[in-house]
Amino acid sequence: MVSSLTSAPDLITTEYDGSSTATQVVAGRDLSGLRAVVTGGGSGIGLATTRALVEAGADVTIAARTIAAAAEGIRTFSAPARARVRISRLDLADLRSIAQFAADWDGPLHLLINNAGIVTGGLERTPQGLELQFATNYLGHFALTRRLHRALRLGAGDRGGARIVNVSSTALMRANLDFDDLQFQQRPYQPQIAYAQSKTANSLFSVESTRRWRDHGVIANTANPGGVASGLQRNFTPEQRASLAAAEAAGTFRYKTPDQGAATTLTAAIHPAFAHTGGHYLDDCREAYTVPDDALLADHPHGVKRWALDPDAARELWRVSTRLLETCGSPSR
Repeated sequence: MVSSLTSAPDLITTEYDGSSTATQVVAGRDLSGLRAVVTGGGSGIGLATTRALVEAGADVTIAARTIAAAAEGIRTFSAPARARVRISRLDLADLRSIAQFAADWDGPLHLLINNAGIVTGGLERTPQGLELQFATNYLGHFALTRRLHRALRLGAGDRGGARIVNVSSTALMRANLDFDDLQFQQRPYQPQIAYAQSKTANSLFSVESTRRWRDHGVIANTANPGGVASGLQRNFTPEQRASLAAAEAAGTFRYKTPDQGAATTLTAAIHPAFAHTGGHYLDDCREAYTVPDDALLADHPHGVKRWALDPDAARELWRVSTRLLETCGSPSR
């Protein structure tokens, strides 16, 4: 059963839906002069995002951990004369790599798409002891975005606004943040819960960064691309695979193509409806309806739980994240 909140009049809708593609979202749009960064932009949903932006004329920098793999990805399409695409190395689990990427960036940035993500099959940690999914999917993007804030402000001055898109997942419906044990030092490790926690964090990041930076012309929104078969699933546990199979059999889940998954990202990135408003969670190319924290995912496959949009939790996450970076040796910005 889908909540009647799906038709709430204050939700932002667009002409696109779950079957739309990134190609359709950018069709007829001239993005010449727009400078974008797409983390993980050389494969899967990220590559489909990069391709659509470049084919619309944008200058795109792919931030990738493996240069060769990203280079292989961009050989699958051609950039028009008015656009360009380049690759820069970025390891989101390495704060030194993040600092170097940001230091190498020159000039304005108009669009930052925090797309990269990982799934682990068991507990892995960074050298600083941080749980790897949280560190990569969320905290690395938090650190990167903070360091690129000045460039985003310059970009906002250029084009009347700059945008951040934080890519999340339906998985956030499974877990709120456990501020008492974010790094799984006390509770038993569950890969699904750790992944869900990182994706909830990405949504809260959009809420708080918009609150802090909207007056600078910088807004952030969260995009749920939906289920896309990609390399992300190679470390799924048997329980994760079984959960997806059951949802697919029940008709509450279906796989999208990478181009369809990227459509929601591109909607948040360039659609006029989201040009000057942030802190929203998009699903199937429109703002998702909010459900109570105890709602079942099976009943609301296109909703978002209140915990992922809670402004108090978003402020607390910012505070905790800043402290974590300082503890790990990254200067506060």
